[in-house]
This record gives sequence, C-alpha cells and structure tokens, in this order.
Amino acid sequence: MTRIQLGSTGITIEKNGFGCLPIQRISKEDAAYLLHKAVDGGMTYFDTARAYSDSEEKVGCAFAGMRDKVVIATKTGAQTAGDMWKDLETSLEKLGTDYIDVYQFHNPAFCPKPGGEDGLYDAALEAKKQGKIRHIAITNHRLAVAHEAIDSGLYELLQFPYSYLSGLQEQELVDKCRDKGMAFVAMKGMAGGLLRDGIAAAAWMQQQEGVVPIWGVQHQWELDQFLSCVAETPELTPERQAVIDHDRAELTGDFCRGCGYCMPCPMGIEINQCARMALMVRRAPAAAWLNEYWQGEMKKIETCLHCGQCAAKCPYGLDTPRLLQDNYKDYWTHF
Repeated sequence: MTRIQLGSTGITIEKNGFGCLPIQRISKEDAAYLLHKAVDGGMTYFDTARAYSDSEEKVGCAFAGMRDKVVIATKTGAQTAGDMWKDLETSLEKLGTDYIDVYQFHNPAFCPKPGGEDGLYDAALEAKKQGKIRHIAITNHRLAVAHEAIDSGLYELLQFPYSYLSGLQEQELVDKCRDKGMAFVAMKGMAGGLLRDGIAAAAWMQQQEGVVPIWGVQHQWELDQFLSCVAETPELTPERQAVIDHDRAELTGDFCRGCGYCMPCPMGIEINQCARMALMVRRAPAAAWLNEYWQGEMKKIETCLHCGQCAAKCPYGLDTPRLLQDNYKDYWTHF
C-alpha cells in the first residue's frame, strides 16, 4: 500500500481512491459489494456528488456502521448559499453521517470567495464551523478557475482532470498545488474511457507525487485491477511505458474528453459520446458502438444547428461542431 497525506488536511489515505459516479448505474446490492471490497482491499478515499443521482445513498448504505474506516468526499453544484445548505443537508442524510470530510464546489464557472454575492464560500465556512464539513475544496474543468482557486489560498483540495494524456497546462496545476501544500485529486485518470490499461495508468500515477487518482468503478474486474495496485505498488516497466507512449502518440491533442459540460444540445445530440466516436470505435469493442442505438444517435448530427452553444461551454476550448462532423464522417466508414 502507498499511504499519502491529502495535502495539508492532516488526512492520511491510500493513494488510489474510488470514484463513485459509476455506481449510480448498478443496484444497491452490487454497489455495496464493490464498496465493501474496496475497503477490505485497502482503499480509504471515496468521492461522490449530490449530482450523481443515488450514488450518495448507496455509499451511505454501504458504509453504515463503518464511517470511521473511510474518508468521504462529496460535491454541491449549488449557485447560492441557500441551495448549498439544502444540498449539504441532503448529502448528510443520504450518506448517513453527521459530517463530510471533503466538501467540494462542483465545477463552478467562477471561484467562490468570502463576501461573494453568491454566498457559497461563507456558507461553507459556517458549515465547517458547525462541524458538518471538515475541509473546503473545489472541482473544475477550467484552467483559469483552477489557477484562481490555487492562488486564492482558500481551498485545501483541487480536483481536476489528469491522466498520462495531460499536457503542460495540467501539470502546472499539479506542481502549483504541491508547492502550496494543496491536495490534488485526479479525475478522469482513464481519460474518460479512452485508456484501456488500468495498470499502466496506475503505474504512471504512482510516479506523480501527491496526486490522488479516483478510479471510476462499476464492475468487479475494474475494481480488481486497481486493488491489485493497492496490494502491490505497480512499477512503470518498459512494457507499460510503451503502452503510454503509444496512447500519447494516438490520442494527445484535439480530442473530446467526454466530460459532458457542453450538454444539453438543443437538438438532442449526445455530444460527449458522438464527438469522440471515432476513438471509441477503435479503442473499445466496436460492436458496442456500431449498433442501431448509436447509429440513431450519430444520425442526429445531421440536425446540428451550428449554434455554437457546445463550443462556448467546452472547458477545453474545442471546436465541438467540427469534431461532431469529423466523427460523423468517420463513423459511417465502419459499415
């Protein structure tokens, strides 16, 4: 096991964390099985959110009677103090706890600060004073907001997309957090499903000092590969480095990460999948993406209004209408 300090919070955790977004897609019983197995295997950090439908409820049911064994992080997407308090009380109820270890503002378009008209940060400070949350944190997909959060000195943890496909801009965030004693939690360590070798990804993460990856887990085989990295620290062997080098050559650059912040589309296009369909067809079992359902979804690209809403909301500055058209053309070459 690799035990690390979570920034300057004073919390010690296993380096490999459990991302609880995918458990909203499985039954309560299956989720409890995975969560218990994760704890038994040495995982201690579990990240969920108010926005993940019933994920918090499943986490709460699984960890009833064992709260002291886990570190729980959740998030609020609230835009006002009043809504944050509602989210917080709901999260506490669903999680079956009277406190949350790490409470995160969930991808806000701005950096909440004391005295702001939104009242979010002041509400979080009051919740911390009341003992309902222990550490104030922020998640984001926007580099500018992330830098502002780090520079402000107001937050103890930043969660941001980070994988071995990341570039110098993301690395700068990691380095700044480390210099300031701020925890860095890596979401999308598998690049939104584009990476296929979890052991190679975990071995690379092992080299990133102070970084806590939260691996999204829905299936037992996914959990098993990451628990193997908890039991025995994975080495970055030449073979695994070759996998990384191959993926970087193929994927680094102008591609959709699948975050979904461009949604919803006024024409109902599932942009976060359709704009990266060419990669998914090549890197995942093709049959899963060439069926009638996805043919229908890709056909919707023909109705694109070129309104630019998706591009304006993309945190990576991608020309999403062009990506949709390029992926549309590529998709039909597989039939």
